[in-house]
Amino acid sequence: MRIDKFLKVSRILKRRTVAKDAAAGGKILVNGKEVKPAYQLKVGDEVEVSFASGALRFRVKELRETVKKDDAQNLYEVLS
Repeated sequence: MRIDKFLKVSRILKRRTVAKDAAAGGKILVNGKEVKPAYQLKVGDEVEVSFASGALRFRVKELRETVKKDDAQNLYEVLS
C-alpha cells in the first residue's frame, strides 16, 4: 500500500493530499529514509511523520484498504 494512502486510512493525517504533500516535502521517513508519496509500505516498517509541533513515530502492524474509525489505531503501534 502507498504511504500516502496508509496515512489517510489509518487517520494519522486527515486527507490523502495532505499526506502526499508531506511526503513530497520530505516530512515522512520510513526506516530512516525520506520517501515519496508512492512508496510501497510493508508490515513492520517504522515511519516518522514530522509535524510543526513535533514528530510521530510508529510501526506498521497491518495494511488494509479500508477500515472503520474505531479500528484505525489497530493498523499501527506508536513508538516513543
